[in-house]
Amino acid sequence: MKNIYIYGVMLSGLLLACCTQQEARKPVSHSSGTFIKESIERNKKLITNEETLIDDIIKKDTTENYIASPRGYWYHYETKSDKESYTPVKGDVALFDYSVTDLNGDVIYTEEELRTQTYAVDKQNIMMGLRDGIKLMKKGEKIKFLFPSHMAYGYHGDDNKIGTNQPIICIVTLNDIQKGAALKKEPNKTIE
Repeated sequence: MKNIYIYGVMLSGLLLACCTQQEARKPVSHSSGTFIKESIERNKKLITNEETLIDDIIKKDTTENYIASPRGYWYHYETKSDKESYTPVKGDVALFDYSVTDLNGDVIYTEEELRTQTYAVDKQNIMMGLRDGIKLMKKGEKIKFLFPSHMAYGYHGDDNKIGTNQPIICIVTLNDIQKGAALKKEPNKTIE
C-alpha cells in the first residue's frame, strides 16, 4: 500500500510539473542597426566606384554618344534602326544575341557560347539590366550596354564566370520581336 501511495505522489508531481504553463524564452537580439548602416555605406561606395570606372570608359570612347538610363546603366547604339518603330512590351517574345565582357574588354561569354536567346518580355527572369534594356530596342538594333553590378548579377554573380559585384558590358542584337500571341504557344520556355 505504501508503494502505491509513493507512486501516486510521484505521478501527481510529474503531472503537475508537466501541465503547468511554462513561459517561452524570448529571443536574444544583438541588433543595434549598425550592420544595416554599414551595409548601406559599403553599397554606396561600391556603386560610386563602379560608376567612376564606367565614367572613365565613356570619357575614353569619344567616338560614341552614351545615354544614361534612368535605371542606372549607360548605353550607345552600334546599329540604330530608323525604319522600325516597335519596341517589345510585356507579353512579347524577344529573340536576341549577346556577348558579355568585363569593363576592360576581356571576353566573359561570346555570342556563340550564349546562343540566341528567346525571352518572354517581363514574364521570365533574366538579368535586370537586360530585362530593361531589351525594351528600348527595335528589331535589328545592336546596343552596347554598360551595367554596374547591381544591374547585372549583383553580389551573387552568375555562379560561373561572372564574379561577385562585377560590372559588365553586354553587346545585344535584337533579331526579332514576336508580338504577344507567340507567348501562348510556349508559356513555360525559360532562358538557359
